[in-house]
Amino acid sequence: MLRYVLKRLVAGFAVIIAIIMLVTTIIFLAPVDPAQLTFGQRAETGAVAAKRKALGLDQPLHIQMAYYLRDISPINIISTAAADVLRYQYINLVPLGQNYLILKKPYLRESYQTGRSVSTILAEAIPKTILLALFAIVLASFLGIFLGVIAAVYKNSFNDNLAVVCSVIGYSLPSYVTAILLALIFGYYLGDWTGLNVQGSIIELNDFGDPVYVFKNLLLPGIALGIRPVAIITLLTRSSMLDVLQMDYMRTGKAKGLQKTNLLFKHGVRNALNPVATAITGWFAALLAGAFFVENVFNFKGLGEVTVTALIHFDIPVVMGAVIFTAITFVLINVLVDILYALLDPRTVLV
Repeated sequence: MLRYVLKRLVAGFAVIIAIIMLVTTIIFLAPVDPAQLTFGQRAETGAVAAKRKALGLDQPLHIQMAYYLRDISPINIISTAAADVLRYQYINLVPLGQNYLILKKPYLRESYQTGRSVSTILAEAIPKTILLALFAIVLASFLGIFLGVIAAVYKNSFNDNLAVVCSVIGYSLPSYVTAILLALIFGYYLGDWTGLNVQGSIIELNDFGDPVYVFKNLLLPGIALGIRPVAIITLLTRSSMLDVLQMDYMRTGKAKGLQKTNLLFKHGVRNALNPVATAITGWFAALLAGAFFVENVFNFKGLGEVTVTALIHFDIPVVMGAVIFTAITFVLINVLVDILYALLDPRTVLV
């Protein structure tokens, strides 16, 4: 089992490195000059050249990638006399001649546009996106499981057909289209009745400039993000429940006169949720990435809004920090799902 877990962790680490190298290559090869963008179109050539040198953009691509991997790596070998080591928060582990093996906090650099630490920018944005994704996946889970159970119990009825049709429509709509429709209908046209805002983040400033929590701003973006997971969870629950309802133990329980509700939820739904739970964990990771455009529609100021803004201004460190976080989230959740599979079914370890 330990060997299986280690193999999954090593594979996940390799995926993260590959993603970083691929995205770094694409960004640095793009025909856009970040140094030029920091000054504007009328900047002097000498000032732009000095800025490029200061940012390390005058180096060949492989050198820039090597420096970036060195910055984000938690373990490295470096001379403590080097000037750039002052940017790191590190602990000396083992002396190696003139160098040291150090354990350091990953250094994500500073924003090209604002000069702020990328770690600080992400630390402010990520909790909002995680809260939004959690709200969306919890809402989608409860609603999807409920609709799926109803559709399976009343197979081929109006309720079943309605649930399936709504699921197909919900899955077919991109999240940002749903977000625009919800913002227009419930935030703009019906805003006086619903009390919901067209745009707004979970943390807003009041008239005195103090931050306040506005939890109602979670509702519309949460629903927009949760529509597609609801559709998938509904169809998976329906399919799984139909299989469970045909099992011998369900027919035996019914023949023995067990209460229908108790039989359905204690023995039926409980055994039908294994594939649904797997889908829920996968969708939670997907929602973190899918929140990018939804957050921009609602001006939610989470990770998505920060990343899209950074892409518009070609703010490479912020983009890379967001990509690294998203990649690590996907990899960790997939590794946890693989470990969960191994615990539930030890035969998967032998595959």
